[in-house]
Amino acid sequence: MEFSDYFALVSLYADYSAAVDNAEWERWIDFFDDECVYKVQPRENYERGFPLATLSFESKGMLKDRAFGIRETLFHDPYYQRHIVGAPLIRRVEGDRIHAEANYVVLRTKPDQLTDVLSAGRYLDVIRRTESGLRFASRICVFDSEMIPNSLIYPI
Repeated sequence: MEFSDYFALVSLYADYSAAVDNAEWERWIDFFDDECVYKVQPRENYERGFPLATLSFESKGMLKDRAFGIRETLFHDPYYQRHIVGAPLIRRVEGDRIHAEANYVVLRTKPDQLTDVLSAGRYLDVIRRTESGLRFASRICVFDSEMIPNSLIYPI
């Protein structure tokens, strides 16, 4: 893999985090292929091969539905989130696909409360090179804790 490819990968991770942290939901959708997988899954289920996930979307259309829900229909206590993402590790490259992973921490701040840790874990990604740049074919967010907040509104 060339340095320019790795730089594009690092930029993808940073741009993704910025879009989600700034509630740019249309931009979030554009990070994915039309046929994609996005899951937020507890570590125990992932490691045991259990399919149960906290969030599970299997197409860009499903991501669009989630973005619509966030903007228009979900009612919740407002909060901000901030991603801290480690440098991606490239596990392998197969043709136009990059298999990578990175550790993450997502902090949550409610306007009237102290900041707390919303989620910590790792991204397991399959990224495809396209004419429009790098896109996620699959992003599985494996969170370490068995406990989650009683609602997960925003993508991780």
